[in-house]
Amino acid sequence: MGNIIKVGIADMNICHSPDKITTVGLGSCVGVVIYDGITDIAGMVHIMLPDSTKINNNSNKLKFADTGIDALLESLLKSGICESALKSKIAGGAQMFSYLLKSSIGNVGENNVIAVKNKLADLKIPIIAEDVGKNFGRTIIFDPQTYELEVSCVGKERYII
Repeated sequence: MGNIIKVGIADMNICHSPDKITTVGLGSCVGVVIYDGITDIAGMVHIMLPDSTKINNNSNKLKFADTGIDALLESLLKSGICESALKSKIAGGAQMFSYLLKSSIGNVGENNVIAVKNKLADLKIPIIAEDVGKNFGRTIIFDPQTYELEVSCVGKERYII
């Protein structure tokens, strides 16, 4: 059956099948899963903000798209993942507060999604599936054996991407 490995906010972790990996509370945050489809190893990072260079208190590299994805990739490579076959799935980046839409704070979810997509493109890691934007939070669970990312939202049926 395996365990479910938890990833907190501005955190990352790695799992090996039969374990699965999860994060909760993806509002404007983006959950990024990287896997290879070969080794049954996967990693997840919970991104809060797009760019570490725009924030003075940036000591937690996992908080940001530009540095968190790099840290996850480094850990995955040390764990034996196949670098030439990397793939990703992403979820989150919601617009949680519509009244903030016209402010820079209101665009955090969209900016996170853009930053995550740009970073993955720079690393040449294709995004196989995504569930981003809209106006609701998400909880995700990834299975490194089936490559399914289960998405749960309050008041909605669970679905797989």
